[in-house]
Amino acid sequence: MERFARDVAAAYDRHVVAEGKEAQAVILVAFLGTFVAVRLVTHAIRAGRLRRLFRNVVTPGGFHLHHLVPGILTLLITGYVGIGLAPAAGRLWLAALFGIGAALTLDEFALWLNLKDVYWAKQGRDSIDAVVVAATLSALGILGRDFWADLGRAFGVAIGWL
Repeated sequence: MERFARDVAAAYDRHVVAEGKEAQAVILVAFLGTFVAVRLVTHAIRAGRLRRLFRNVVTPGGFHLHHLVPGILTLLITGYVGIGLAPAAGRLWLAALFGIGAALTLDEFALWLNLKDVYWAKQGRDSIDAVVVAATLSALGILGRDFWADLGRAFGVAIGWL
């Protein structure tokens, strides 16, 4: 297992860090982590768990603040800071915030398409599809074929196939 960790770290250094793609990798990890966390929390809220920490906030008039709203705000702010101010420091923090905002927004992609709350309906599956497509294309584009080939070799060695 130790060799596998070393091989993965070497592939990351060679194909991500050395090629200047670390911020993009941080966006991807933040995006995937946020998506998984949001899905777990929303399912727990719907099932009635986590009542003390989170709840489905709907006002008596039926107003509901969807999590795509803070997602859009996060995207706008990180876009402005990253492009308009272009800070030299804090680039990886901005990348993480951008990934979080993108996940919050794409998790409700079906709401964009249907202009109504279909999160738990059959059409809500469109949000999951959008996230899978975005994450897959990002992972392939950011990390590249050579990273995945090195990762596959490291896995093959770790399980004794190579």
